[in-house]
Amino acid sequence: MTAPAHIPVLLERCVELLAPALEAPGAVVVDATLGMGGHSEALLKTFPEVHLIGLDRDPEALERSGARLAGFGERATLVHAVYDELPDVLARLGIERIDGILFDLGVSSLQLDRADRGFAYAQDAPLDMRMDPTVGITAAGILNSYTAGDLARILRDFGEERFARRVADAIVREREKEPFTNSARLVDIVRTAIPAATRRTGGNPSKRTFQALRIEVNGELAVLERALPAAVKALALHGRIAVMSYHSLEDRMTKRVLAAGAASKAPPDLPIVPEDLQPRLKLLTRGSEKASEHENAVNPRAASVRLRAAERVREDL
Repeated sequence: MTAPAHIPVLLERCVELLAPALEAPGAVVVDATLGMGGHSEALLKTFPEVHLIGLDRDPEALERSGARLAGFGERATLVHAVYDELPDVLARLGIERIDGILFDLGVSSLQLDRADRGFAYAQDAPLDMRMDPTVGITAAGILNSYTAGDLARILRDFGEERFARRVADAIVREREKEPFTNSARLVDIVRTAIPAATRRTGGNPSKRTFQALRIEVNGELAVLERALPAAVKALALHGRIAVMSYHSLEDRMTKRVLAAGAASKAPPDLPIVPEDLQPRLKLLTRGSEKASEHENAVNPRAASVRLRAAERVREDL
């Protein structure tokens, strides 16, 4: 196997949370965001009879994780797919239910570390940002074609940028002089558009703009909105789901889906709750869990992680 190129976030905790559902022979677990394969490798090593299905939209990630997991043979099935395609993938594989599923959301280590992919604002690179570089509009395409109103909307909604309109107007003014192609110019324009007092705190001011563009390019929130209910529906009884989010938009969506599944649908004054109104999920984390100070020191990418998990405790009737 190839040497790991990154440190998987909250690795031991994710394995611990999924463990009760994966210890039986023939258990099936899905790594919905395969990336470099670190979490998948740990699951395959820890549970010697588990079968893993790994999904990723990034062909390079599939190639690298495929090399890493090659020693597990037919126990690992890797599929080029976005994670909202889970129902179709399972249908093609003839799998009705799964015992566990893991989501490690956001941009992967591979994508961040490759400057030419355009995800990192700290390095000048072509403004691509596509997780699957074979399809879809690039970040440059969005910057050069969206109206000021649409740019402001995605900066506000996906980047939680307080000065979304100012940044959007600056982008439109500058693209009239020359179309956007590379990240360094965008970083400079965003820095200039944001008031000086704000620039002095909170890190690089272009971070929120890059996040917003990445989410828009890859349709991340729309994909997650479809994927989470599909994942819960695919879980077998006592199957488990674990979701790692890296910004508040993902975490709020995850919290909403899992909390809805863990809530009773019965009126509060009903003396006996019928089976079909009882919760179908049990929450396994109190709120969202964060990485320890030690892990943050060893792996800075863990600093913003929020982990939530739940168990399927009732079948749909």
